[in-house]
Formats: sequence, structure tokens, C-alpha cells
Amino acid sequence: MYNQGVAGKWSGGRETELKIAKVINNNVVSVLKEGNQELVIMGRGIAFQKKTGDPVDEARIEKVFTLDNKDVSEKFKTLLYDIPIECMEVSEEIISYAKLQLGKKLNDSIYVSLTDHINFAIQRNKKGLDIKNALLWETKRLYKDEFAIGKQALAMVKNKTGVSLPEDEAGFIALHIVNAELNEEMPNIINITKVMQEILRIVKYHFKIDFNEESLHYYRFVTHLKFFAQRLFNGTHMESQDDFLLETVKEKYHRAYECTKKIQTCIERAYEHKLTSDELLYLTIHIERVVK
Repeated sequence: MYNQGVAGKWSGGRETELKIAKVINNNVVSVLKEGNQELVIMGRGIAFQKKTGDPVDEARIEKVFTLDNKDVSEKFKTLLYDIPIECMEVSEEIISYAKLQLGKKLNDSIYVSLTDHINFAIQRNKKGLDIKNALLWETKRLYKDEFAIGKQALAMVKNKTGVSLPEDEAGFIALHIVNAELNEEMPNIINITKVMQEILRIVKYHFKIDFNEESLHYYRFVTHLKFFAQRLFNGTHMESQDDFLLETVKEKYHRAYECTKKIQTCIERAYEHKLTSDELLYLTIHIERVVK
């Protein structure tokens, strides 16, 4: 949705002048490009005393959003009617920072969900109504990269608005980013997180160990579990290709395989999701590495 080509100030250089199709608020207008493509343009005072059909003051353009998904674009425009420009700006900064840090595409829906969340978080904070994040502990451990972005996001919010949000909000922001990475709805992200936590608990108590959460093997295991849990809730499976390799791994890493069988029993009972040979294989290999 966001046009990366104009992430900073508007570069101009157009042959035809932009005309306002709709005034959303004093700081936001929509315009129609050639071929009826809609852009949402943001800039302080860009729509002050303006109306439909007036030319856009290009010197005031700060951000341009290209609306590809019709459903998301309508939600985005509705959201922008009431949201302060500082909130819109900081949300866009956080999303750009997240994309840069993760090196991944994020689903366009994050422009709606995160902007909306930050706006309400700021409003709640001003009223002394901060809410506790029940998944903060899990988020810190299972989504370390996203949580680090969430922490940086709090500094961005403070810098832009003067509001100091609690650490719980860094966790909420992290989950919105995970949501956009996996292209999932928030309830699914919460369920995915719970499954990951349950599997880690089985491994921990089977081997009577504490994980080295800073190790590369732990990071890889958690990443594998994230996509494993996503497949579980989407009803998809990792294709089975090599039963012989599983037999080899069972013999070589028999304690890790015993643990995998416990996980298999738990998942099949709780979620009626059968694990393929490849799922068993990769779980066993990751467990063997992480408990060394």
C-alpha cells in the first residue's frame, strides 16, 4: 500500500497537476491518478481551506500511500478521518523501520491495525488506562526481533508525541508486526504463540533443561515452531519426501525423537492435526540441536 518511492518529501516532476478527489482531514487528501488509481496524500495543512477539485499544494506533500487493496484502502481512509497526524507519521515510521530491520514484506493491513492500535494506546495512556499484555513474557522470548522493534517503536512514539507508553505496548506492537509477517489475523497469532510455548515446555521438561535463549539453535527452533504452528492452524502440511531419512534420524537422535513423539501426541489430541514424516524429522533435528 505504501509507495516506497516517495517515502520522504514529494519529489514532484509531474506533467499533470494533482487534483483533490476527497478531503479526508486538514492533513490528508485522496487523489485519482491516470487509470483511476487512488493515492492518499499526507502533509501538514495540505487540505486547509481546500475542496474537491482544487490542486494539491505539492510543496506540502510529506507521504504518499498507494492503495492497492480496496478493502484495506477503505479502512485506511476511514481511520484517517479522526487520527492526529503525529500518530499517522509515527506509525508509518515504525512500519518502515520494521521492514528495514526484518528485510521482509509486511501485509498492507498493518497500516490500518498498527495505526489504530497506537492511536488508542496513546489515548488510553493519557487517561491513565494502560492495559497489561498477557503475552508479554512469551513475546519477548518467541519474537525477539519483533519485540526489539517494538521497544524502538516506544522511543519513536515518545519522540513524536511526548507520550511514554509502557513495555506492554512494545509487546502488542511486536504482535502486530508478526501478524503482518505471517499474513494472519490477530486471534491466530495468539493461538500460534500458545502452541509454540506448549512445545517449548514439552522439550524443556522432557530434557529437564533451561534453554539458552541467545543461541542460534534456539532462534532457529523458535522460527521453525512459528511456521509449524501456522501450518497447524491453516490446516496445511509439510510434504513428506523421505521416510528413510526419518528412520535414520530416529536411530541417531532417539532421545530427541522420543520428545517429538510427545509433541505429536499433544498436537494430535488437542488439534486433530496429523504430523507428516517431514514434520517429525525437522522437529527431531531442531530438538537435538537446541538441547545440546
